[in-house]
Amino acid sequence: MKIKNSLSTVLAAVAGSALLMSNASAQEVTLKLHQFLPAQANVPKLILDVWADKVEAASEGRIKIDRFPSMQLGGKPPELLDQAIDGVADVVWTVVGYTPGRFPTTEVFELPFMVDDARAASCAYWTMFDEHMKDGEFKDVKILGTWVHGPGMFHTADPVEVPTDLEGMKIRGGSRLVNKLLELTGATPVGMPVPAVPEGLSKGVIDGTTIPWEVTAALKVPELVENHTEFEGTALYTLTFVLAMNKAKYDTLPNDLKAVVDANSGLDFSIFAGGTQADADGPAREIAVENGNNIITVSDPTAWEETVKPIYAEWISDMDGKGIDGQARIDQAKALMGGECKGATVSY
Repeated sequence: MKIKNSLSTVLAAVAGSALLMSNASAQEVTLKLHQFLPAQANVPKLILDVWADKVEAASEGRIKIDRFPSMQLGGKPPELLDQAIDGVADVVWTVVGYTPGRFPTTEVFELPFMVDDARAASCAYWTMFDEHMKDGEFKDVKILGTWVHGPGMFHTADPVEVPTDLEGMKIRGGSRLVNKLLELTGATPVGMPVPAVPEGLSKGVIDGTTIPWEVTAALKVPELVENHTEFEGTALYTLTFVLAMNKAKYDTLPNDLKAVVDANSGLDFSIFAGGTQADADGPAREIAVENGNNIITVSDPTAWEETVKPIYAEWISDMDGKGIDGQARIDQAKALMGGECKGATVSY
């Protein structure tokens, strides 16, 4: 009886070990996704949650993505990329321009009056990332997506129709190049992350801000200022974004889970993200219309284009100083947006 019981115990232990090993091989991987906007804002709701849900579903529950909006894991928005590199977060979404000068070639899509379609630009951005940036400025992080938002514009306390209207105003700028644009108009650029805009406007720290329509609803901007200046045709500016993953975390995934992440990353996801963000402009604009706000549409941007011309020459010179052919990057971006990326659409 004792021998039989001992044998049963050994067999049970072996079976238990095998079960543990089986469970370990198929265990759930939890990824911490960190970003700076409230959970109900358009990017988390329409892009990041869609991405995370698709990854979870495709992994059949083996990947779980915990979502931390509004910098809930600590730190400030400019620290997000370093959080991904250092492993504080496993995945982050952020504005590349929050760390000015660190990822210089992305700025080609932030030049004023450069982009007229977010899908085409996001497609070109991924293409150029894959060719020039992946093993260069982004070598320390696994980039899952690259995109731009819809047309950037002004939201101000006083009306803005021509560049000189900005003289003396304190305007929040979203990137290094937007700040240069503001300086050339006579405005005072004020650097602050997007979440700080409502307080800045309500307390008079700034007289206005540069953001696309889509983010105005979450920030309640139409309730804080009455004037909005948009541009027909090519956008005044756009900002570049990345969805980035800690390299070591990606490398530790089993091959089948790497394949799940890969299938939900890259060109198609980037076009989806840029297009989705741009599509959210319309509903947000309607809120300002319903409020009776003053929407100014600049149909002839000639005066603006003349004002910001020096930014191109300075940017090309900056790139050349880093050993990068700035004019070639501009030419390539324009060729892609007007060629193979023009009219880019995806089903994601």
